[in-house]
Amino acid sequence: MSVTVETLEKLERKMTLTLPVDVIKSEVDSRLKRLARTVKMDGFRPGKVPMNVVAQRYGYSVHYEVMNDKVGEAFAQAANEAKLRVAGQPRITEKDGAPEGQLAFDAIFEVYPEVKINDLAGAEVERVSAEVSDAAIDKTLDILRKQRRTFAQRAQDAGAQDGDRVTVDFEGKIDGEPFQGGKAEAFQFLVGEGQMLKEFEDAVRGMKSGESKTFPLAFPADYHGKDVAGKTADFLVTVKKIEAANLPEVDDQFAKALGIPDGTVAALRADVKKNLEREVKFRLLSKNKQAAMDTLVAQAELDLPNSIVQAEIDRMIEQQRAELKQRGLKDVEKLPIPDEIVRPQAERRVRLGLVVAELVRANDLQAKPEQIRTHVEELAASYEKPQDVVRWYYGDNRRLAEVEAVVIENNVTDFVLSKAKVVDKQVSFDELMGQG
Repeated sequence: MSVTVETLEKLERKMTLTLPVDVIKSEVDSRLKRLARTVKMDGFRPGKVPMNVVAQRYGYSVHYEVMNDKVGEAFAQAANEAKLRVAGQPRITEKDGAPEGQLAFDAIFEVYPEVKINDLAGAEVERVSAEVSDAAIDKTLDILRKQRRTFAQRAQDAGAQDGDRVTVDFEGKIDGEPFQGGKAEAFQFLVGEGQMLKEFEDAVRGMKSGESKTFPLAFPADYHGKDVAGKTADFLVTVKKIEAANLPEVDDQFAKALGIPDGTVAALRADVKKNLEREVKFRLLSKNKQAAMDTLVAQAELDLPNSIVQAEIDRMIEQQRAELKQRGLKDVEKLPIPDEIVRPQAERRVRLGLVVAELVRANDLQAKPEQIRTHVEELAASYEKPQDVVRWYYGDNRRLAEVEAVVIENNVTDFVLSKAKVVDKQVSFDELMGQG
């Protein structure tokens, strides 16, 4: 086998392979003979089918398999000898004009790029931090109280207040005509908790049982109901019942009801704080990791292999189709999803993957077994039986590989933060949790 390699453009290469015809023929004959020992055909006993009959029936498919195998082997050997890191699958076509007794093939492919990462010391990264305050613990306890609240009917002459559960009949009309979804009877919602549009809540707030009211409601332009989005409806609402919420007190009994072993308020607050601190830790890791990765990509110079980008585009589109199918959408295979919709995200993912891989290789940032174990134990700590969760992770190599990838990303984040100029920023608990 002789090999030549030609640079076409940036990462694209062309390799010309030649293979002896007799090597192909010999392998085809060998495979047909093996096949003849086991093949079953009408009119012949097993293993007694004549070779010419076997060749006539299976010769083309066997020849095709041999060609694929031999050309693939030749390409892999040539790429290895030339010390080429091939990206994606090569496009191989047979070439005319081969010497007598030879077959020639052109293989066009891409190689992985050289990744240059500029000095991170000149880069700036914002690192956020947050603390679990007493106010955050109080807010979480209020959520737990609301989850266990009970309701009691208010007096007939009492108006609806925030936190009350109201039961209403309503009907809306646009230009005097009813519309789909605009009518309901004995409909319940909690006042002041954003379950209804603000104008609807404002109208009901202060109303008494048995009272009716007509009011205008302007649907937002981005309202999920496209038929009414941006339009104004006139609603008639009648309050049927008003129930006041009764929230349990934060006391020892409440702590016991939540399964706190000590059954004290102090132990309950400590448990809530511990859980919030775990959540804050993971959210900070995620935000700081994103900032570090953005900086890393900005400091890197490389060309992107089109084949790898296209493979990522195909994977993302297939994932979108699967998600649409899960939502009940029919014929998702026929739904056109242009590559350009996901191309920017696909290119970023490929770029980041190549840069991270180079940084990990050059700086020995691979995940250590003890790091993986520590991360798995942290993930398991919030469950009732942590050791069962640990065994669950270690019982599946794919799950463990996902943890390993996260640990590597954390190592890369720590490395970037150790080299770059870090600007620390304190954020509130609510801001971090997206509640601000």
